[in-house]
Amino acid sequence: MGQVCLLTGKPGTGKTSIIKQVVAGLKGKAGGFYTEEIRRQGIREGFRLFTLDGQSAILAHVDIESPYRVGKYGVDVDSLERVGVPALRRAAGDCDLVVIDEIGKMELFSASFRETVWQIITSGKRVLGTIMLQPHPWADAIKRLPGLELITVTRTNHREVLEKLSA
Repeated sequence: MGQVCLLTGKPGTGKTSIIKQVVAGLKGKAGGFYTEEIRRQGIREGFRLFTLDGQSAILAHVDIESPYRVGKYGVDVDSLERVGVPALRRAAGDCDLVVIDEIGKMELFSASFRETVWQIITSGKRVLGTIMLQPHPWADAIKRLPGLELITVTRTNHREVLEKLSA
């Protein structure tokens, strides 16, 4: 794995699953956060952010009223800035690996998140994260950084990507 490795790909290809498995097998200390779907009766209602040091917050939900929206989801930028951004900053200072899952439309509403991610990715810290597949000016600038390893995850290469990152 390169110093900064970001996974991209369509939803449902297992990017977060790969990150969780790599972190579980890691020898050093990891920090940061990952996101998971909130489902009720099989229907996706939102997304929850989980920090690697045990905190969680709802990032987006169909029931959240917010000026920040992605599709049917209202985005709680305050939760991201209260829980997710501090977790990234702690990880940058204390950990061998910073996990950023994910750099996507919802998270990019936060200037604090963008600033923190940019600082971490350009700091020389080891980073493993996910980044949106669709074009976005800010995310595309991250993808073009020299030395960054961008891996597209598909349903067919999931195992190979996991093996590569775990080596």
